[in-house]
Amino acid sequence: MRVHLDIPSAEIDITAVRAQGAGGQNVNKVSSAAHLRFDIAASSLPAELRERLLRLDDHRITRDGVVIIKAQKFRTFDKNRGDALRRLHELVDRAATPPKARKPTQPGRASVERRLDGKARRSRLKAARRGGD
Repeated sequence: MRVHLDIPSAEIDITAVRAQGAGGQNVNKVSSAAHLRFDIAASSLPAELRERLLRLDDHRITRDGVVIIKAQKFRTFDKNRGDALRRLHELVDRAATPPKARKPTQPGRASVERRLDGKARRSRLKAARRGGD
């Protein structure tokens, strides 16, 4: 079940920063990387989804419950902004998908028989060590 939630743009803070790494003269002059911040606790997402997001083990979520994404794959700010938003939506969609309920299983008949055969064999071995009167 795929649930797509719209996050109001007022809750997302995107700033332009300089990209890291090699890139020639342009990289030193133009702020083309996008730095996205999204405060989970202050968002309008449903309470259950906020809790699931905070429980996710993701390095992009800080202890304070703020999602920080830095996108610098592309040469233009607009493309990096779109990439950061896409990654935020993927993160929220991952948390929105409820975990599958675990179905408890029973051991198969063959595995039970193998276990009991092993126990009986070990018992006979130990009994043979004791010896008889």
